[in-house]
Amino acid sequence: MAGSTEARHRNARGMQDAPPDVVLGHLLDAQIAAAGAVRAAFPALETAAALGAETLRAGGKLGYCGAGSSGLMALADALELSGTFGIPVARTPMLFAGGAAALLDMTGAVEDDTASAARDVAAAQLGAGDILICVSASGATPYTLAAAEATRGTGCRVVGITSVAASPLPALSDIAILLDTGAEMVAGSTRMGAATAQKIALNMLSTLTGLHLGHVHDGLMVNVTADNAKLRDRAARMVAEIAGCSGAQAAAALAESDGRVKIAVLVAAGARDAQDASRRLAASDGRLDAGLRGLGHRAR
Repeated sequence: MAGSTEARHRNARGMQDAPPDVVLGHLLDAQIAAAGAVRAAFPALETAAALGAETLRAGGKLGYCGAGSSGLMALADALELSGTFGIPVARTPMLFAGGAAALLDMTGAVEDDTASAARDVAAAQLGAGDILICVSASGATPYTLAAAEATRGTGCRVVGITSVAASPLPALSDIAILLDTGAEMVAGSTRMGAATAQKIALNMLSTLTGLHLGHVHDGLMVNVTADNAKLRDRAARMVAEIAGCSGAQAAAALAESDGRVKIAVLVAAGARDAQDASRRLAASDGRLDAGLRGLGHRAR
């Protein structure tokens, strides 16, 4: 199915003979225009993020699916959720056409393998209470459509992200996110404008989901998994800033809380101990602001 991404861009003709700075200007303008297409998708992104938070809060999975460039954008987002928001990797399965081998050699044939898509959905054990985010610029990638089809009857809900409204993917989706990025400067090369819009939309969707879950407080990633020196230092600075305590007090609170930033903040803010802080956080639905208010503490 040919879509707007296959059309000829108005600035593309003669680009092989244009001065490099002119070409770069056209490429940048096309990327900026593609990024702007995300704004029209705000309502669908809001709905998807609310559903994502509801799903993860209830113990469900937030899966990702795609092939080629679209799959890479989905993969990038899936991989970041653990480090940024502390969401276990097992809760964010990635279905990538061709599997890990395709990350080193992205042959086009794997995106036509519909049988492997059904197997991948089964292997990820996606079902009732789960979500699968299916990303396809054309909205017609066989692997991605087959994965969406395979969820039917399982109770797993589908969020479809595409640049072509008149494509099969929206019809298979419970929530359809349209990114009308239009023609590419290199016709059909959706690693460009379409992928830029996909990356932005996925960043926004997952960040809003993290906000709903209470994993972001005043722009700080308070559910981060501090598993290296840089992140341990960042965790201590977050605790000190939010609780209004010294670095030494922050370090002690983190040690008592097994490195869990939100728990450490409440400990540093006056909770009796880590167990008390955990109870308060659970009662506050994971949100630090509510937990701090319960302690009569105003975050800085």
